[in-house]
Amino acid sequence: MTVDRPAIVLLSRDPGMRALVQRALRRRYANDYDVRVHGDAASTRETLDRLRADGVPVALLMVGYGAAEPDGLSVLEQLPVERTALRVSVVRWGDWSTTRPIFDAIGMGRVDRWLTCPELESDEEFHRTVSEFLDEAATRRGTSFEAVRLVGRRWDRRTQQLRDMFDRNHIPTGFYDVATPDGQAILLGAGVSDPALPVVLLHFRRDATVLQNPSDIQIADAFGLFEPVGQDEEFDVAIVGAGPAGLGAAVYAASEGLRTIVLETEAVGGQAGTSSLIRNYLGFPSGISGSRLAFRAYEQAWTFGARFHFMRAATALAASGNHLSVRLSDNSSVRSATVVVATGAAYRRLGVPELEALTGRGVFYGATVSEASSVRGKQVYVAGGGNSAGQAAVHLARYADRVTVLVRRSSLAETMSEYLIREIEAAPNIAVRYRTEVVGGTGTEFLESLRLRDVDTGREEEVPGTLFVLIGAEPRSHWLGEEIAKDRRGYVLTGADTPPRAGPRAAALLETSLPGVFAAGDVRRGSVKRVAAAVGEGALAVSLVHSYLGWLRAAR
Repeated sequence: MTVDRPAIVLLSRDPGMRALVQRALRRRYANDYDVRVHGDAASTRETLDRLRADGVPVALLMVGYGAAEPDGLSVLEQLPVERTALRVSVVRWGDWSTTRPIFDAIGMGRVDRWLTCPELESDEEFHRTVSEFLDEAATRRGTSFEAVRLVGRRWDRRTQQLRDMFDRNHIPTGFYDVATPDGQAILLGAGVSDPALPVVLLHFRRDATVLQNPSDIQIADAFGLFEPVGQDEEFDVAIVGAGPAGLGAAVYAASEGLRTIVLETEAVGGQAGTSSLIRNYLGFPSGISGSRLAFRAYEQAWTFGARFHFMRAATALAASGNHLSVRLSDNSSVRSATVVVATGAAYRRLGVPELEALTGRGVFYGATVSEASSVRGKQVYVAGGGNSAGQAAVHLARYADRVTVLVRRSSLAETMSEYLIREIEAAPNIAVRYRTEVVGGTGTEFLESLRLRDVDTGREEEVPGTLFVLIGAEPRSHWLGEEIAKDRRGYVLTGADTPPRAGPRAAALLETSLPGVFAAGDVRRGSVKRVAAAVGEGALAVSLVHSYLGWLRAAR
């Protein structure tokens, strides 16, 4: 079957700008994209309607804005285009009068990105930016390349876990429901009958490896991600967790020559890895998805020489003399002079039995990006009032008919960044219900309805919809023994908060009650729940590791 090329649609009523952008687009992208160029809104609207009728996706809708077309922002907002397309405002370099209106429009979700018109014959800065936009648009639509094929039951919990794990680790995956002809054809082609579901086919391997109901460790081994650690091997620092804090520590530790290993049980990025778009991280003015940011950090740490140990969970931590040992879920262990605990936090559970039973079948914890396309045309509810909930709502609104954010508080101001609040308020299909909580639900195979309660009046109502839960966090510190002091909620105590201890050294700023063990990120009491703060703590932890290693050498 022939698939039509995605379209790039440009509208500019400024002949000079139109000629420059048209030339740049057609010279570089015409082989892979259907580039359509217009000088008036009416013909642009006709083209968009025709593309939609023909089933051709629009990757970028680009509209000029400036002195020659002062209403460019409103025209861009009003033109009909699917929500998976990026709406891009194009301006001339040096037209500073456009900057504040564009930034305000982006902040309110009316525009996705902005771009400077190319002034040179070959403007590589322009093309770098366009390529990033096209990559993001392709991610929104879904990729056609399948490194892995996953066959399973649509709402099976394990199948959901694998889809999410592959997605967060940037593994191009095609999912096929076993009940469909396509799913059956793939199993037949792989020579699999009466399979133990889910089935994972490593399509990128020459030997076409087939795994039936595999464990995480079996998947890691099949991918070649597992590099055994020798019994006598010892590291300078073992980092437990590959979220922003762990990745920050890994980059700085490995780049400074420390023998570094990172232990991660799921996927790089932690909670931040599930965020569809982080717009307040330093250096990314247009924003970046959490998974993309995490994957770049992973590649950076790997380039510097950090070792990564995937799909093994830390189960215990013990000290023996000047050595530390992290016990793993496969009964192996990793020896290190120091440990950085960066296990982060997990989304708090609702604690509603009938909804817990439907986890992965209409009830999702976290902003499960792999499920976004499945809510097309549906009513979606997002429980939570923090940045993660806001980012999830904005992302899901590209697919769902309507998204309702459920907040127990009477305001979002104390828990959510201002830019997200403005974007939610401006989105036509996002609503916020304050002083509302989820108390029940119905469904057998799939969530059918939710029961919501007004916190003030106690009034309850049932509504149909899909639920995404992002209601705060619980620290992942259960694997740490009593040697590591924690507060009553399980957050790890560091520095001056730790109990007094014997010996010549007081606990350093991020050091725990066990010498040589440091904590960074959301698992630590007093941490700032922001990606940049977690990365900073990871970097700071490495400087403290250096000091501790120096003290150890001097004490010998």
